[in-house]
Amino acid sequence: MSPRRNRPKTDGSSGGSAEDDRTGRYGGWQSTESWQGEEWSVRHVAGTSAQGKTYRCPGCDQLIPSGVPHVVAWPEHAGVDDRRHWHKACWNAKDRRTIRVQRSRNAPKF
Repeated sequence: MSPRRNRPKTDGSSGGSAEDDRTGRYGGWQSTESWQGEEWSVRHVAGTSAQGKTYRCPGCDQLIPSGVPHVVAWPEHAGVDDRRHWHKACWNAKDRRTIRVQRSRNAPKF
């Protein structure tokens, strides 16, 4: 017996642009967003493709554990070295966050 087809048969157009529907090799979809006056490429990464890897989120400065779905964002004009891995909630709240100043333990607080 063949499995039931859950999607309607169409010509492949889903109403969105091809830019928004691209799936990458990481199992997520990629789009372009505007932030801080420049265009950013944003790719949603499935947790299964991030097995064995941990990243530090620039939004909250916390680790993104292995296997957790997250977002990879980079300026469109930049290269591979400028990609940053964000928690989805941190990326969505990036405009509401303040800049966190990192200090060493012995640094003065003023």
